[in-house]
Amino acid sequence: MTDTSAVTTDTTIVKALRRIRMPQTQRNRELGLLLFAFVINAGAVALVQLGATGHIDWTFLYYCGALTVLVLGLHVVLRYRAPQADPFVVPIATVLSGLGLAMIYRIDIEDGDAGWAAYSTRQLAWLAISIAAAVAIVIALRNYRVLLRYTYVFGFVGIALLLLPFVPGLGTDQNADVWISIGGFFSFQPGELAKICLAIFFAGYLVRTREALTSVGTRFLGMTWPRPRELGPLLLLWAGALAIIVLQRDLGTGMLIFGMFVAMLYVATGKTSWVVIGLTLAAIGVAAATAVLPYVQARFTNWLHPFDPDTVDGSSFQLVSGIFGLAHGGLIGTGLGQGRPGLTPLSQSDYIFPSLGEELGLVGVFAILCLYMVFTSRGIRVGLAGQDDFGKLLATGLSFTIALQVFIMVGGVTRIIPLTGLTTPFLAAGGSSLIANWIIVALLLRISDAVRSRPRVVIG
Repeated sequence: MTDTSAVTTDTTIVKALRRIRMPQTQRNRELGLLLFAFVINAGAVALVQLGATGHIDWTFLYYCGALTVLVLGLHVVLRYRAPQADPFVVPIATVLSGLGLAMIYRIDIEDGDAGWAAYSTRQLAWLAISIAAAVAIVIALRNYRVLLRYTYVFGFVGIALLLLPFVPGLGTDQNADVWISIGGFFSFQPGELAKICLAIFFAGYLVRTREALTSVGTRFLGMTWPRPRELGPLLLLWAGALAIIVLQRDLGTGMLIFGMFVAMLYVATGKTSWVVIGLTLAAIGVAAATAVLPYVQARFTNWLHPFDPDTVDGSSFQLVSGIFGLAHGGLIGTGLGQGRPGLTPLSQSDYIFPSLGEELGLVGVFAILCLYMVFTSRGIRVGLAGQDDFGKLLATGLSFTIALQVFIMVGGVTRIIPLTGLTTPFLAAGGSSLIANWIIVALLLRISDAVRSRPRVVIG
């Protein structure tokens, strides 16, 4: 006769030992992936130098080595502060940031930029600040659930950040009112941080109201439709997104914030009707903006008729140049340092993806998209694995934000959808985007560690 209590005790001991070994296993796996990422990044920079100049500049490689030390510092911090954090998030963010830096450096070489005027030099500095910010958040934010206490504070801060470009003396004279300038030499895009603040606000708000959003409604066409008063928050966000598009002339940020809220609303309620209503409102908003706002209409014209002689020499030149760059890359690309990505305007920022496509080819951009897919899936997996509603909504919301941003940018430069003014996460030049994306990395690490560290009840 089997001793049930002995079997239960043995099972408990085995599971306890697994939990003890798990943190070390996760971090060792992360370290192995990081070493592979470092090799890819160093090889990319070296190939760029050999392809574009014929020799290796060790100075820039030393600077990249300093970033490697910072990433290793983040890894060491995770071993002690968040030992059960997801092991794939940091390596993926590292290799994407490194590939973006290598391509920005390659375009600087083609354009003849050097010193602090070079985009790659500034990107190095911003990367260091971004990784340091991620380290600080992992150390300081011991329990991510504390963010729930400040739900409405984050909502207010997010709105304030979006309004900063309208403050006299801070705004800049650019195509869209999304930048602020401090002292005339430091520019920042507050909307990048606003999306994180609003994601925290949406998660906290939906945790508090999900009962009302899911328990009532009218059954029609196989779906439960919400009552008019439950539609209020969605309509308010819809109006806010339209306000961003109209006042800031920023189609991308408006789409991103509204899409993030609809996705989190669906995760919170599980109702398909919210997605249908959200997509309908988005279509109405885009149609209205196209009919009323000239710059939105121009984007649709460039999208539908990019090769028209009346537009190709003007507003659609950038889009057409990027398409030809992708075509020039073909299946395996021209090779790093061997193409001409600098011919496309803003090739280091808005059009970083076609630049990479030209020199890495279809195989290279497919690999990059796979990295984004894995990053997003790991974040969503972290959210779905947790039992805490706030962490689930925050992790899935932040992951969906990265995925939606990639879709908007890649879809725009490949003519799947009209082009909008966003940045490709981790790849494109821009300090505000880098900082925001590495903050997302830090939050996902904290949430994943908390999910896996939750004690489990063993039933004998």
